[in-house]
Amino acid sequence: MTRSWPKPPPLFELDELDSPGETVTWVPRSQATEPDALFSLEEPPVQGTTAAGVITTVETVVETETVATVETVVETIVEVETVATVETVVETVVEVETVAEIEAAFVSMPERWTSRIGVFDLETTGIDVAEDRIVTAYVGLLDGAGNVIHEEHWLADPGVEIPEGATNVHGITTEYARANGRPAAEVVAEVTHALRTLLAGGIPVVAYNAAYDFSLLKYEGERHGLAPLDSPAPVIDPLVIDKTLDKYRKGKRTLDVVAAHYAVPLDAAHEASADAIAAGRVALALAERFADRLPEDVLELHTRQIGWAREQAASLTEYFIRIGRIEPSEVVDGAWPVR
Repeated sequence: MTRSWPKPPPLFELDELDSPGETVTWVPRSQATEPDALFSLEEPPVQGTTAAGVITTVETVVETETVATVETVVETIVEVETVATVETVVETVVEVETVAEIEAAFVSMPERWTSRIGVFDLETTGIDVAEDRIVTAYVGLLDGAGNVIHEEHWLADPGVEIPEGATNVHGITTEYARANGRPAAEVVAEVTHALRTLLAGGIPVVAYNAAYDFSLLKYEGERHGLAPLDSPAPVIDPLVIDKTLDKYRKGKRTLDVVAAHYAVPLDAAHEASADAIAAGRVALALAERFADRLPEDVLELHTRQIGWAREQAASLTEYFIRIGRIEPSEVVDGAWPVR
């Protein structure tokens, strides 16, 4: 291992996370194939940007008197999705008389959940969420184009032996973790703090198979006497969404397979940062592909995933019983995002 692990890393402060800090390595297909789109990669859409773009066009009109006139002006904008959003807002204005009133209408537009997303992943000593421990952790913040705005890495000394099988997955040995890792309690507290900061700011956190990572973090918090994240929201789980919206697609649903399906590169699978960033970009790809089937309100999407995860667990329970993997009295736990 050559990574230099911060001791400790800087903690998230949302008001300091406004400038992208990574070279663009991936963009959604819609932006990659539409170079003349309203927003460039260097200026990802954030709250208020849509208003500014429209107002620049509208300012050529001295006096706008009706909604119909505004819609005519709006149609000159190339970005199709933006036009749809603009028309929705404009239709709520009965009589638009000045540019100032137009600006006020657009400034009040809600920010889409895809404009900034948190990403989260753990690498651990095993797959038992109640008993296994954190080895590495990553929490990052991506903009709407999938660029990393801010990121934090952790390496913990889990306080137990890291099984050879787990080391083969993520590359961290017991000896390396003991020599270079920080106390587990500190790492758990800082990871929990970073996630709380994002969620408190209304920024959804993406985690692939979220019930695993959030559940293990909860049990680690309880183990170290910390207040756990027992009801995190809003959470976005690309695994749950993909299995719901593309239910009958054959093949595995591991992150590397699903990322490849949505043309998202994943060059270092089972490294916490690579997995988290890829999961975030898959979430953005899902939002793009299934825009007509996903709610724009992120809390509604969170709530729907609770139901979808429950339905998927019930279906898996029936399958496992049918093949004899579990007894008829057993059930697969469908609680989400924390078990």
